[in-house]
Amino acid sequence: MPIVNIDLIEGRSQEQLKNLVKDVTDAVTKNTGAPAEHVHVILKEMAKNRYSVGGVLKSDEK
Repeated sequence: MPIVNIDLIEGRSQEQLKNLVKDVTDAVTKNTGAPAEHVHVILKEMAKNRYSVGGVLKSDEK
């Protein structure tokens, strides 16, 4: 049973998230042979003020 964890900054639409998990599932099934019903995709969304790059919070970027 493949398990895929994806960390994202919040802000994507429900439609974008649905398309993402579908595409990831398709890629895993294609490359591992695992049936789609055995592929688990876990999305973890974080607030922009809980993620930084280069010491700058994403919420502080202009």
